Amino acid sequence: MVLFAHGSRQNTWRMPFDVIAQKVSERHPNVQVELAFLEFMTPTLTESLNTLAGQGIVSINIVPLFFGVGNHVARDLDALIQSFTDAHPHVQLTVAPAVGQSPVVLEAMADYAGSLLG
Repeated sequence: MVLFAHGSRQNTWRMPFDVIAQKVSERHPNVQVELAFLEFMTPTLTESLNTLAGQGIVSINIVPLFFGVGNHVARDLDALIQSFTDAHPHVQLTVAPAVGQSPVVLEAMADYAGSLLG
């Protein structure tokens, strides 16, 4: 599994994503979990996919950790996936909807915001 986030020039930005990756790994110890970034940080999506493919993994789930579906998810992610699948036709990639499209995530965010009201 690859958790795919935007990336930032500020190193502390990645901390919540490291926590998410760690929690997924702990809850699913038989799954190799990689974190990848679109820009500014490493590893890139291609690097993470190559790592997994290099370990012989032939079915990889990609989870975009984006709240909205803008150009990065709709255009950039598609281009990266196409490039990888052209080079590795034996590897099956499955892309989940962006986390911001998940009703569970939206409910959790609304609950959090509401909890701050007292």
